[in-house]
Order: sequence, then structure tokens, then C-alpha cells
Amino acid sequence: MKDEPLRTCMGCNSKKSKRELIRIVKNNKNEIIVDKTGKQEGRGAYICNNIECLEKIKKSKRLEKVLNIKISDEIFDKLKELINGGEFIG
Repeated sequence: MKDEPLRTCMGCNSKKSKRELIRIVKNNKNEIIVDKTGKQEGRGAYICNNIECLEKIKKSKRLEKVLNIKISDEIFDKLKELINGGEFIG
């Protein structure tokens, strides 16, 4: 059996399986997408499914630094809704 790939959350720096994290992608058109499948093409970043991690990356602008692009509040709102159990909007 193959080992599950591990990724690091940008908020808390804990390593978790890819399936446990939310992936945010900057694609080749410089669009930011919340990637439900985990297979979208582009530069990816991961966060835990947890409001504290989301608030931490928003406050520190770590996501903007990693993806090298300004992140709109709309993306953070989508992530917050997803974390709070809302329907995924990708």
C-alpha cells in the first residue's frame, strides 16, 4: 500500500495528509481558485479546515507571499464558508 502524501498547513505548520487540507491554487492565468479536487494545474498552497489557520494566513498575508499575488476578500470569504460547513464553491 502506498503512503499518503503529506502537505504542510500554512497557518499552523502541521503536516497532514493531502485529503485533510484545503488547496488554494494560482493557475497559469493568475487566477486564485479553491481546488476541491486537489488536481488543478498551478502553484498550490494548503491550509487546515480550521478558522484559526485561515485567520492566521489572512492576517500575516502568508498566502499572498507564497502565491506571489494579491488575494481578494472574496477568496477568503469562500474559504471561510467552506470551513464553516457551507457548500464548496470552486
